[in-house]
Amino acid sequence: MTEIKNRSVYHEYFIEAKYEAGLVLLGTEVKSIRNGKVSFNDSYCLLNEGEVWIKSLHIAEYSHGNINNHDPVRDRKLLLQKREIKKIAAGLKEKGYTLVPLRMYFNDKSLVKIEIGLAKGKKLHDKRESIRQKDVEREMKRHLK
Repeated sequence: MTEIKNRSVYHEYFIEAKYEAGLVLLGTEVKSIRNGKVSFNDSYCLLNEGEVWIKSLHIAEYSHGNINNHDPVRDRKLLLQKREIKKIAAGLKEKGYTLVPLRMYFNDKSLVKIEIGLAKGKKLHDKRESIRQKDVEREMKRHLK
């Protein structure tokens, strides 16, 4: 497993800014992530008392875990620098912006990192335009080959 992407987020939101954050995890969570047992369905990030938390991120229980296995949907703290948190807080104060997880991966030091994005929701006509753009790009690639 090199990375796990949240593909639906690009259909639902315009991504304005991206941030790389570390996660506070348990050992069985890391093993489960290595096996690719992560689901971004309905997950989101929020700012609470100067800390960024990710909610509803489902990391399946480790199959070879014991009684100390982790809760699959517990809230997990994200590790960011204070200046990044201040930028995020300023962005979230504007109407219509939210913080969403984009992808999860292991960096070169084998640490779990998550990329989060400051996003603004798309309207229905924006979604249709995005689909049209993808179709045009696909046709262009087909004609070039």
